[in-house]
Amino acid sequence: MPSSPTVIFMVIFLLESLAAMLQNGFMVTVLGREWMRCRALPAADMIVSCLAASRFCLHGITVLNSFLVSFYVGCMFYYFSILWTFINTVTCWLTTWLAVFYCVKISSFSHPIFVWLKWRISQLVPRLLLGSLLIGGLSTISSAIGNTTYARMTSCQISLRNSTLVSRLEAFHQRHFLPQLVLTFSVPFLLFVVSAVLLMFSLCWHLRQMTNCRAGPRDPSTQAHTKALKSLTFLLIFHTWHFLSTVISVRKSTVSWDHWHLAQEVMIYAGISLHSTILMLSSPKLRKALKMKPEDASSP
Repeated sequence: MPSSPTVIFMVIFLLESLAAMLQNGFMVTVLGREWMRCRALPAADMIVSCLAASRFCLHGITVLNSFLVSFYVGCMFYYFSILWTFINTVTCWLTTWLAVFYCVKISSFSHPIFVWLKWRISQLVPRLLLGSLLIGGLSTISSAIGNTTYARMTSCQISLRNSTLVSRLEAFHQRHFLPQLVLTFSVPFLLFVVSAVLLMFSLCWHLRQMTNCRAGPRDPSTQAHTKALKSLTFLLIFHTWHFLSTVISVRKSTVSWDHWHLAQEVMIYAGISLHSTILMLSSPKLRKALKMKPEDASSP
């Protein structure tokens, strides 16, 4: 039976996740309806809608995992976490593509690669979204193999007491599965960091140019740089924390969901929820939908 602090943090995490699911569900509904109505959607809104859908699923699956770990002892968690790996991988890549999109569209670099990407990035977005699903599927296969191996290793430790088989399975889990899973989360994280740093350098360069031209801080390009940079800087802090906690959790040989771990999850997913709020308030379509009256929203 979980302790009182664990129950308190679990209730907070549950309420926070439900609020985040409502928020992301609203974003998916509004942008998805616009997508269906116009048969098209701007590239940035496409990424945001897919990111909101993945975060909706991520909050739901994380809540379910927390209850499995807290109230159920056995191998079911290891099999069920395969779905979490898929959703978490897709979410990490979608977050990265959003950062890359902002960097390419807003940055002022004149390098031929950036110029080419600036004109092509919108056309590449559907392929990037599909690629995120494919990468998530590949990581799911690896997770399935690793979790099945770990569950078998655990059952052997409990029932068979076969030290030779257990040592072989544990060596396979440590040498093959864990490095591959860490690499899966490291690549999108590094791309995200590079995009945020490049956008920061672009902002500094643009501000210096505006200072030399005696332009004010209300210049549209400067405002676009600042707005995107604030969003990416805020997300970078919590995305780094999320990445480190994910790497630590997948490298652990045992699963512990005590009140300290739950408090950490509350902070991490609160940051993700706040970033979703920033995305929602930054979108004109979503802001307009928030201001609509119920009778206006129901009318065609």
